[in-house]
Amino acid sequence: MAENEAHTAYVAYPLPKITAQIECMDAFDDKLLIGTKQGHLLFYTITHGLNPKGELIRYCKTFSKKPISQIAAVGEFGIVIKLSDNIVSIHDLSATDFAPIKTLNKTKCATLFALDIQRNLSLTGEKSVTVRLCVVVKRKLQFYYWKNREFMDLTSDFVLNEVPRALAWTKERICIGTKAGYSFIKLPDTIKESCSMTGKQSEPLITKIRHNDEDFFSLGIEMKSAFVSSTNDEIMSTAVRWSDIPLNVGYDEPYMIGVLPNHVEIRCWNIDDYVEIKPLDISSKLICTASPGIVYLACNDQIWILQAEPYHKQIKLLLNNKKFELALKLANITNDTKTEKEENIRSIRSLYAKDLFHNKKYKKSMDEFLKLETDPYEVIKLFPELVQTGDSPSEEQPERDPQIYYALTEYLTAVRGKKETGNPDQHQSLMQIIDTTLLKCYLQTQDAIVAPLLRRNYCNLEEAERVLKKHEKYRELEILYKTKGLHEKALQLLKTQADIEDSPLRGLEPTVTYLQNLGKDHIELIFEFASWVLEVNPEEGLKIFTEDTPEVEALPRPKVLDYLLKTSKHNLIISYIEHAIYTWKETLHIFHNALIHQYRERIMTLGESDPLVKSYKQKLIKFMEFSQHYEPSSVLLMFPTNGMFEERALLNGKMNKHDIALGIYILVIGDYKRALQYCEKVYSEQRPGYEKVYIEVLKLLLHPPDSIPGIDPSSIKSSDVSDNLDFALTLLEAHPTEVAPSEAIHHLPDDLPLSKLKKFLMSSMSDIIKKRSNAQQLRGLLNAFRLQIRKEKLEYESQRIVVTDVMVCPVCKKRFGNQSAFVRYPNGQIVHYSCQDKMTDTLQAMA
Repeated sequence: MAENEAHTAYVAYPLPKITAQIECMDAFDDKLLIGTKQGHLLFYTITHGLNPKGELIRYCKTFSKKPISQIAAVGEFGIVIKLSDNIVSIHDLSATDFAPIKTLNKTKCATLFALDIQRNLSLTGEKSVTVRLCVVVKRKLQFYYWKNREFMDLTSDFVLNEVPRALAWTKERICIGTKAGYSFIKLPDTIKESCSMTGKQSEPLITKIRHNDEDFFSLGIEMKSAFVSSTNDEIMSTAVRWSDIPLNVGYDEPYMIGVLPNHVEIRCWNIDDYVEIKPLDISSKLICTASPGIVYLACNDQIWILQAEPYHKQIKLLLNNKKFELALKLANITNDTKTEKEENIRSIRSLYAKDLFHNKKYKKSMDEFLKLETDPYEVIKLFPELVQTGDSPSEEQPERDPQIYYALTEYLTAVRGKKETGNPDQHQSLMQIIDTTLLKCYLQTQDAIVAPLLRRNYCNLEEAERVLKKHEKYRELEILYKTKGLHEKALQLLKTQADIEDSPLRGLEPTVTYLQNLGKDHIELIFEFASWVLEVNPEEGLKIFTEDTPEVEALPRPKVLDYLLKTSKHNLIISYIEHAIYTWKETLHIFHNALIHQYRERIMTLGESDPLVKSYKQKLIKFMEFSQHYEPSSVLLMFPTNGMFEERALLNGKMNKHDIALGIYILVIGDYKRALQYCEKVYSEQRPGYEKVYIEVLKLLLHPPDSIPGIDPSSIKSSDVSDNLDFALTLLEAHPTEVAPSEAIHHLPDDLPLSKLKKFLMSSMSDIIKKRSNAQQLRGLLNAFRLQIRKEKLEYESQRIVVTDVMVCPVCKKRFGNQSAFVRYPNGQIVHYSCQDKMTDTLQAMA
């Protein structure tokens, strides 16, 4: 076939003319039935081959007295259905004279009928055939089904607004054509669904089509045939156009055959690539199909057999003219073995996909490659500019249409999804090629989605690194390094880009965020790159170690503290330790010790004149008072002997060295009020040595020592003992119950008048007497309680419980054995130990 020559799909073979006028026809297998205006029925056997022929095996001139309007045969049941004289009758196909089986009297005034024949194969391999019949009687539709050699009523009649002029039935959908247009009926509910398609032609035209295991209706609308799915009545976008309004339309996969007034046209349905098919110079009015590749045409007295050109011949010619879509459709219906058919289809699809690509139909090309499951690398090789690597010689490539990259991206994404649902590790090298190519495509078309790809990718590192640098995609380069675990490279990149004005990684925040997310396994790397951030902006740098994220909180805090201590940035150290203790509730003593040392150093470094000192002092004292996790003895060694006395007193108090703490308050600070507050606190908390804490005050007031441990002697103030005596007496009078009189008198001067001790002694003696009286009363009560318990014990011991072999537990109804543990209730009932809970519940319910 020359390149511009029309394709030949069928060859027409005429049968001998007949003397009667043909009105209708039908065919099945290799059989053809012809109904005539004179009521004759002609029965042919058709021989296919190089020169198809028809043999008239029966000619029944008495088949009908009236013209035969419509005829249909069901070979499996050996019946012929006839519409003649406006009534439907069934005849025996096997009988020589086509003897009548039954006339459907209900169908009187019928004008049209349609058959639905469903051929099914069961799981056991058994074939079943279901035949249903729909008859148009005026404006009614009658429904029947074939059983036991007769048609039975299927459902009630359905009334329409108009008389149908065309009818087709497949499965649960019936398509009806009237002058007003087309409509559908859904069975078994017999719901009518309208369809708005209409045309100027006076007669509707419906053809039933079986395509890809799905049923469709072809509807004639002026000079075109529209297609509707039988499952959802969806009007398809594809349509076949004719050069004139067809008289009749038939379907022989993959061809639509239109019988036009002066000739027969052949079209291929549902393909994008138009193929001009040679028309047949035949003037016909009827068409029917039976087996694939065989079509029958008829006019008044002439019958033609249309036999398809051998499929392989057609395919070869179509491939030569690059008509791949039609070639594929034909390859699907050849009689080849399954293996041969699959190989042919794959070969054609491959040629088709490449041809689509070269004709710039990129989307369809990639769809074909995907269906073929072509090696993705073979597809990628169609893009030389994407295959080049850093080591490849650079060649000038023509500028590509962006759509080509969109199509490739969609294809690679689909392939990637299939591979990922399996085991991506088995396709490591392929996934690497796919992701690297996807990266290059995105950089050409959709650079906004480069980052999502890189967050979970198999890209070749060197190649991805090269193209990202080439396109100056530094944020994406950072993501690549991070996903590949190259944290040092990523951090070095962030450091380099931090000072570049227009860089998306400018500033400290990207580095800080990256370091915060690294985690404890990379602590040394964190320290290495945190240093330059701390130098530039200490506050921002501290966030690396204090951000409230799981990764930061899990960092080894002692190591972080040691690192910060080496920086000698006291404000940062204090802020970090405070965050660890107050936010993360850190209890390690090294942190609590360190915070005290940092406060102390700041106070000593700043000096008393600095306004910050007061704040640090308040923080230090407050912290030492509430914290229970520092080591006072260790901390105390770092405090000066000639200053920070209040803090030293607090530390000694923590170690329960009350004499030293009180000595500092009274003899160094001179704050008697603080000394008394200290005593009250120790006494109320009953800390070790609390009972002698007030005696210690007396000793310090009346017999002040020359030195206090840890205090420079020059810091101890001299005091007047006579003045201290008055304060000591006031103390005794205020706390008579907390001071033992014998010890107090031991430390008082011998020449002190007894009258000055009267109030203290009276209060003290009163307290002693009261305590003794309370003790005696308690002793009497305890003795009485002891006697009562002893009495009850004797009473219970005097009671005897007799358990015999015949006794039965009231709960489980079983006898008590020799080894049974039991429980006796106050009411005298005895139950097994294991039954006591149930018995208790019963007694509580009865109470």
